[in-house]
Amino acid sequence: MLQKFNIKRRLDDFKSLDSKERAFKIKEFFINRLLYILLFISIAGIALYDPRFLSLSSIINIISLSAANLPIALGIAGCIILMGTDLSAGRIVGVSACIAASLLQSSEYAAKMFPSLPTLPLTLVFFIVVAIGALVGFVNGFCTAKFKLHPFIVTLATQLITYGALLIYLMEGTNNGQSISGLSRNYSEFINGSLIRIGDTSIPNYVLYVAIITVVMWFVWNKTVFGKNMFAVGSNPEAANVSGVNVNRTIILVFMLAGVLYGITGFIEAARIGSNSAATGLNYELDAIAACVIGGVSFVGGIGKIRGVIMGVLLLRIIFVGLTFLGIDSNMQYVIKGLIILAACAIDMRKYLAKK
Repeated sequence: MLQKFNIKRRLDDFKSLDSKERAFKIKEFFINRLLYILLFISIAGIALYDPRFLSLSSIINIISLSAANLPIALGIAGCIILMGTDLSAGRIVGVSACIAASLLQSSEYAAKMFPSLPTLPLTLVFFIVVAIGALVGFVNGFCTAKFKLHPFIVTLATQLITYGALLIYLMEGTNNGQSISGLSRNYSEFINGSLIRIGDTSIPNYVLYVAIITVVMWFVWNKTVFGKNMFAVGSNPEAANVSGVNVNRTIILVFMLAGVLYGITGFIEAARIGSNSAATGLNYELDAIAACVIGGVSFVGGIGKIRGVIMGVLLLRIIFVGLTFLGIDSNMQYVIKGLIILAACAIDMRKYLAKK
């Protein structure tokens, strides 16, 4: 009832404007939603070009690919809300994936990285990679908060450090820098197995895990003191500090939580792709940043919603799957990705300036 009243009030307010103000409001409405409008036009065009794009198997594939990328996007979203970013995210995913894969190789696999090491329990390995992600996140947050360094510089440094550590790790044991595969059956089935089937198409288990993680993150953002502090620090650190918020601790915890989510992404990714190398996680942070901006997480700080991140990840994945259906070269997709980020940031800044 209240929603209907608000809609009616907005319509009445719109009708009370003169013609120039109405034209301006309509123009702003379409500019602020330009990416979504173009996306839906693109979906319609791709579906007409190839009807398989909207088939059940294609839709489930898009959902599955989106779920695999959602945790890293949720982690980076928290950093962006603090008016920062995280360039180390993809490399943390890569390290987590390779460590998980090396510790969960099948004992019978001939090229096992550590032949004398038995296949460890899934739970133990999960906590190991999550702890590694949290540790790198702590370093990012500590350097940002205590030394007042910009997250761009800090995470660029930890990106290089993490990548170097990954290259060193891949030379350990009998691996000699090769890809890590031959994962245990329990691990593969835990991630890629399916408890839910729709027709002849199955939904991987990790989609359910990511859904649970997303609900937890929604609760953390919206129902906890930590979540409120995160938005307060992102909106105005000085005002938050005066209000009694421990700004440094909040920044550190946000980056640590992001690191935990990167570790979870790596744990899922290792089994999802099955063969992990130094290239695992490469440029994942770019997709995540693009998805966050598309979803309305603002670089001006203090603005962002979980549903926006979900929509951003989903819409970005729809775009790239659609480009594949159209036969667009994979290299060209990087160009398109960059244009999308530029357009989304420009629209975001336009909204900010309009509010000012």
